[in-house]
Amino acid sequence: MSQLPLFDEPARDAPIGAIDRWLQKGTSAYLMGVDEAGRGPLAGPVVSAAVVLAPGQPPSQLSQLNDSKALTEATRARLARVIAREALAVGVGIGPPSEIDTINILESTRQSMHRAVNMASDRLNGAVGILMVDGHLPLPGYVGHQYAFVKGDARSWAIAAASIVAKVVRDSLMCVYDQKYPDYGFAKHKGYGTRAHRLALMALGATPIHRQSFKWKPPHE
Repeated sequence: MSQLPLFDEPARDAPIGAIDRWLQKGTSAYLMGVDEAGRGPLAGPVVSAAVVLAPGQPPSQLSQLNDSKALTEATRARLARVIAREALAVGVGIGPPSEIDTINILESTRQSMHRAVNMASDRLNGAVGILMVDGHLPLPGYVGHQYAFVKGDARSWAIAAASIVAKVVRDSLMCVYDQKYPDYGFAKHKGYGTRAHRLALMALGATPIHRQSFKWKPPHE
């Protein structure tokens, strides 16, 4: 793993895509954005996605690329379909609740990122590119060059695409779990510790998809 120097990194308030354009100068290596969804919930997996977009300006169908949290559910779903169709490679990695409880959420997130990166790399015949990770920490164990970008999902097209895929996949999984455990409201809160979720936990106890290692407090009356 090597963290490249950031002496001329685009400013944080630069338009989205400035990072991608900066990194694409003078290299033929592909750029892979990676991000996760679901580090904070009380239930469900953490999901990571890795996305490689074609060099240059994304197609007009992806003009709304942005941090997934800044988009509506319908917009995320539409963009995820376009990403699946237009991206050079997409990979998804999942860290299940049992793994989170065993090795902690940070390490499970890193493992899910590696799974996503490996899947996307396999679809590019194993080529190693430049990894762009959302956040302030690089991904340990990645063999190529990489950058970690704070708020990268609002600054990089590829990271934004990864954030959208990760969020859409995780939300879809929580809707599946909602059908299996219909009394917990997973389709609404997606496993986060809302008042309704904690009331359900108090009344019904934990399900197999709850993170036993996560602490939570009963809601105040």
